[in-house]
Amino acid sequence: MDKATRQRIEQVKEEVRVLFTDYLERSGQRKTPERYAILDEIYTHKTHFDVDTLFLQMKQRRYQVSRATVYNTLDLLVDAGLVKRHQFGQNTSHYEQAYGFRQHDHLICQRCNKVLEFCDPRIHQITSTMGDLLKFDVDHHSLHLYAEPRADAAGNCQHCGLAMAKLNEKITHG
Repeated sequence: MDKATRQRIEQVKEEVRVLFTDYLERSGQRKTPERYAILDEIYTHKTHFDVDTLFLQMKQRRYQVSRATVYNTLDLLVDAGLVKRHQFGQNTSHYEQAYGFRQHDHLICQRCNKVLEFCDPRIHQITSTMGDLLKFDVDHHSLHLYAEPRADAAGNCQHCGLAMAKLNEKITHG
């Protein structure tokens, strides 16, 4: 990661810290080091994650946080508009950063559950057209595509390179 990217990440982390502090003060919530550590971890990596993944990352960084603290903090961050919660057709919620990122949509691999982001201006055109046609101002939208990966001639996933047989095993055996 280059210096400019690291600086931008640190700038965004400082901005979300200020916004989170303001939210906690307005809502009468405590400003704890654990909550800020969770916020920092989320904004250090631009990835989709679930509670267990975030909890394990916090443990690996030697933070003493409980799973309940992670859940409660995520609820606060969603309420503050700093994190988005997604339900990608599974029982597990997935989360992602909400501050400073453009509208995008998701494609979810039905084999490995990997979430890919994409942005296509035609989707924005469709939402604007439908809003105008139906007399609504569209604030935001959510589009999730669920897809089967394509295999190459050798039988490997064209996206991740894993053998399709292994991906099929993963589905069958978890």
